[in-house]
Amino acid sequence: MTMFRLALFHFSLLVPLGALHAADAPQQKPNIIFILADDLGIGNMSCYGADHYKTPHLDNLAAEGTRFTHFYTAPLCGPSRALIMTGRYAFRTGATNQDATGRMQPDVETFMPKHLKSAGYATSSIGKWGQLPPGPGEFGFDDWLTFRGSGVYRNQPGSKAEKYSLNGREKTLRDSEYMPDLMHAHLIEFITRHRADPFYVYYSLSNVHGELMRTPDSEPEPVDLLADNCAYMDKLVGQLVAELERLKLRERTLLVFMGDNGTGGKWADKSTIGGKRLSGQKGSMLECGSLVPFIVNWPGVTPAKTTCADFLDASDLVPTFAEIAGVSLPKDKLLDGRSFAPQLRGERGQPRDHVFMQLARDWWVRADGWKLNQKGELFDMSDAPFTEKLVAADADTDADTDASKAARVRLTAALAKLNPARGILDDGDGSGRHANKTNNAKKRSK
Repeated sequence: MTMFRLALFHFSLLVPLGALHAADAPQQKPNIIFILADDLGIGNMSCYGADHYKTPHLDNLAAEGTRFTHFYTAPLCGPSRALIMTGRYAFRTGATNQDATGRMQPDVETFMPKHLKSAGYATSSIGKWGQLPPGPGEFGFDDWLTFRGSGVYRNQPGSKAEKYSLNGREKTLRDSEYMPDLMHAHLIEFITRHRADPFYVYYSLSNVHGELMRTPDSEPEPVDLLADNCAYMDKLVGQLVAELERLKLRERTLLVFMGDNGTGGKWADKSTIGGKRLSGQKGSMLECGSLVPFIVNWPGVTPAKTTCADFLDASDLVPTFAEIAGVSLPKDKLLDGRSFAPQLRGERGQPRDHVFMQLARDWWVRADGWKLNQKGELFDMSDAPFTEKLVAADADTDADTDASKAARVRLTAALAKLNPARGILDDGDGSGRHANKTNNAKKRSK
């Protein structure tokens, strides 16, 4: 019995027949709604212990599903989204910095929707398209409402009106419109229109990317714009769940919620857990540049009130969604991800023994208790996500224990097998944010 059929078997045992709408029979492939929050770290969600931010609807999704505690992605949005969509590490795709992600083309890299369309899924991209090239339609989406750039909320007085694309037609945001509400309305219209078919939605939120603006629920003089935006994002997720229930789609819809990188730097000091500042933030190769919230909820399949401490990274999404959809992935291009579909059912599966992450010319491998970077530096991660302690390779000190020496050997071998230095090298300024403008200018002048 395949894993997908096994999932449906478990589903059929757990969900009463009377709970299924007549239109749902015979049993269909599950819908997948992938919700990607922008610049939302673990210190911004109450179910992860955040001190200053409340997310009750997301907390409820976690309580009724599975919350993952070691999920990693690239620490900036462009490389992160490239990893999510391709299932391939940056040294293979070239998506090593924010500008470089725009060089990927559909004749070279295959994005998530093309895999799922082969299984009969209707696909939609709603929200931020970011640094990805050239547009959702070229990469296989049937439907889209997208905007370029980040943090689009409202038109600002004295500035040009925001533009967005609705299935290839350029539209102008009206002064009375709030982009997150516009996106939500399109999402509901899409899932309503395709409720009889399996669908996949890439729901890429504006929230909570800066520069933050007042939400429709903000007080005239809001005290904390990030708290307001976290609360409004959370409310929209709650409204989505309510709409799925109204449409009788809840039991056959897999909801996945994830942050695209760590908390934005401006807000990192306040995004504490237990009164302690986290190690790293957006754009940082420290722990919480890449460690992000990850929640999965699929009634009758994902076990409720559970956490999973397996190490996962964003390359795992493509093979996981493909397995759930019953899709055979092509063999002509190496995928770095590993399916965690069994863990969604509360089974052991085949957990990774390490994850890999890269930004620009820096990379590391992370395992339980340890991290090793491209310089060969080993870090004791026993106090993560708050501190990470460098362990010098020095035979004359007691700090380099038998455990750290074994970890160094193991992770050195893991990096050597991946061999990022033999892949596509970053040609940016080293920050991961920009290409090297000086070198590019020289190339254009030749």
